[in-house]
Amino acid sequence: MTYLAWASVFVLFIVLLLGYFLGCLNGSVMVSHFVIRDDVRQHGSGNAGRTNFYRTYGAKYALGVILLDMGKTAAACLIGGVILRYLAGDWQLGVLLGGLGCELGHMFPVFFGFKGGKGILSGGTLVWLLDWRVALISWGLFVLLWLLTKYVSLGSLAAAVSMPVSTWLFCGHSGLYTVLAAVIAGLVVWCHRGNIRRLLRGEEQKFRWHTGPDHEK
Repeated sequence: MTYLAWASVFVLFIVLLLGYFLGCLNGSVMVSHFVIRDDVRQHGSGNAGRTNFYRTYGAKYALGVILLDMGKTAAACLIGGVILRYLAGDWQLGVLLGGLGCELGHMFPVFFGFKGGKGILSGGTLVWLLDWRVALISWGLFVLLWLLTKYVSLGSLAAAVSMPVSTWLFCGHSGLYTVLAAVIAGLVVWCHRGNIRRLLRGEEQKFRWHTGPDHEK
């Protein structure tokens, strides 16, 4: 490989790595630990995602989790987008790489024993920075299936699976973009494998409004 090729690989790796460490700042774990003085992973499904946090502690602290997780993803995608637009004129590649790193950090955070969330809110933030049409399809499917079935996981899976298809359609028919979107979608599906099994058995928990901590009831 030439010097330029190695330099390009190094830049891509740095974007991915920066995204990963931002993703490690898990909103559910941080709010439950530093604000509530508890560990969300010790309750409910044991997952450090927004849904389990909401089911465990209610709506009171959920906004803080949402803002943290959306903020870190936006930062990872914006940093990646700016770096690669400046160096290679490719905003969308930077968004996807930074977002992929953030998803990996959110799901497998080095600071929290590699036990993180399932990446739905992070992915839902990423798509708005990638292309508004990709975002509308993902969010539209999520909201539609959630409202019709009350299964958050089913809406999440549909949104994730749609991402590679809509990325191909609206992001220049790029094979590279589509592969990165497919990797992100695959990670989300993998993290929902338990939900898939429960859906198939008819045992998945439906969404309901929570006003207070479940573990204190």
